[in-house]
Amino acid sequence: MFLPNRNPLVLLPAALLLLNLPTHAQQPVKRDYVMTGAPLAKMPVDPKIAVALTKVSDARIKANIEKLVSFKTRNTLSSMETDLAPGTGIAAATEYIKGQFEEYSKACGGCLEVKVDEFTQEPLPGANARIRKPTILRNVYAVLRGTDPAQAKRIYLVTGHYDTIESDVMNDHDAAPGANDDSSGSAVSMENARVLSQYKFPATIVFVTVAGEEQGLIGSAHFAKLAKAEGWELEGVLNNDIVGGNTTPGDTLQDKTAVRVFAQGILPTLPLAEIQAALAVGADNDTPSRELAREVVDTARTYFAPAVRKQAYGTFAPVMELRLDRFGRGGDHKSFNAEGFAAVRFTEWREDFHHQHQTPRVENGVQYGDLLQFDDFKYIAQVARLNMATLATLASSPGIPQKVYVTNPPYHLDTTITWEAPLAASGEVRYQIVWRQTAASDWEYAGDAAKYMDPTTKSGAFSATIPVSKDNVFIGVRACDAAGHCSQAVAPMPAPGGRQQ
Repeated sequence: MFLPNRNPLVLLPAALLLLNLPTHAQQPVKRDYVMTGAPLAKMPVDPKIAVALTKVSDARIKANIEKLVSFKTRNTLSSMETDLAPGTGIAAATEYIKGQFEEYSKACGGCLEVKVDEFTQEPLPGANARIRKPTILRNVYAVLRGTDPAQAKRIYLVTGHYDTIESDVMNDHDAAPGANDDSSGSAVSMENARVLSQYKFPATIVFVTVAGEEQGLIGSAHFAKLAKAEGWELEGVLNNDIVGGNTTPGDTLQDKTAVRVFAQGILPTLPLAEIQAALAVGADNDTPSRELAREVVDTARTYFAPAVRKQAYGTFAPVMELRLDRFGRGGDHKSFNAEGFAAVRFTEWREDFHHQHQTPRVENGVQYGDLLQFDDFKYIAQVARLNMATLATLASSPGIPQKVYVTNPPYHLDTTITWEAPLAASGEVRYQIVWRQTAASDWEYAGDAAKYMDPTTKSGAFSATIPVSKDNVFIGVRACDAAGHCSQAVAPMPAPGGRQQ
C-alpha cells in the first residue's frame, strides 16, 4: 500500500516483519573474535593481596609527607650547601627516607636491603642549566628479594622523586615544600615498602625514591642506567608523580575516583628497522609500557570490585592515557623507557599549577605553593593500593612470555602464535591468549591457550592457532600461575623471515 507524501522506504522493515523475513538488525552477529574465547574475566582475588591493601594507612602516608615537608626545601642543589638550618635540605630528607626503610626492614626481620645510589653530577651545559657546579645526588632504595631462586631475578619497581623546587629553580634555601610534587609519590613508594615487606613474593620488588627530577630527570636516569649496567631483569616500573589528589577550594572538576596512567608508545630511540616493523603491523599501541598499563587496569578490576573491598576503601580506577606523559611534559618513567624498560606514570586526574613549582605566597587573594593543605591523604592511599596490588600480582606471576611471534602468512584468516616460556619460569605456568578489536585500547576477550595448542609443541616452546583473523584484532599472550596471577601480555610480531605482503 502506498501512502501519499510518505517515503515508502520507511515502511520496508514493517513490511518484512509482516512477511516474517528477518531484517539485517535481527541477524545474529557471528564475528570470529566474539565466537572464539570469552569476554575477558577479572583475575581471581588473592586473599593475601586483598588483606595487604587493607593495611595501607592514610595516617602513615600523611606522617611521611608532613616530615618531608618539614625539611623546608628539598632542592637537589641544597645537598652542596653548608649554611642551611639544622634539619633542613635534601640531605636531611635522604637520611629520613633511609631511616624509614631501615625501620620497615627491622619490622620484617631484615627482609629489606636498604641502599643509597650516590653519585656526583657534573655541571650541565647551556645557559638555562639547572646544575651549574658538581652536585651530589642520592637515590634511596630498598630491595625485597624474591623467595624463588629462579624468579628472584625478575624485578618490579615503584618510585617517586623526593626533590622539590619553588618558582626560582636555583633557589636552594627558601621554602619548597613539595607536598604533592612529589612527596605524594615518595610516600606511595614508602608505604608500599612498609606493607609489602610483611609478605613474600617469588619475584623481587624494589622501592625507590630518587633525587634530581626537577633538574632534568637526573636521579632516575642514573638509576635506570645502573639497572641496565647490572643486568637487572626489570619487567616493569611504576612511577608516581603528583598523586596527591589536589584539593583546591571551589574546584569541582577534580575526580577522586580516578588516577591517570601514562604509557609510552613506540620509543623514538629504537632502531629505525624496529620502528618500521612495528608500524607495519599497527603495533605502536602494544609497546611493553602500554601492556604494563593494561595490567594496572586489569588488576584494578579485581581488587577495587565491591565484593573485594567491602566498602573498606571505596571506588577507584586507573585511566590509561595513550601518551608518554601530559602534553609537552615528562617524568622519571621516561628515564626507564630510554633504557628499554617498561614504565608508566601515575598522576592525579586534575592538577592545579598554582600548587606546583611555586614560591609559597598569597597573591591577589590566591594561595600559591605546593602546600600540605592541598593534599588528600585518602586519595594518596588509594594510589598506593593500586600500585601495591599491581606489584604483588606481577611479582607473583610466572613472568613475561618470550619471543612471541605470528608465524602463519598474512593471507590466512586464522592466527598462529608461537612463544617461549618466561625467562625465570618455575612451577606450573598457564598461558592465556588475549585480544581486542583494533579500535579498542584494552583487552576484551581471552582464551585458554591450551585449547588451541599444537600437541607436538616442544617443552619450553609453544604454538597455538586461534580461529580469529589477525586483521581485525590485536592479540597478546600472557603467562599465569595456577592461582591466576598473570603477567602483562606480549603482542606478537611477524616471525623473523616470515612472508609479508
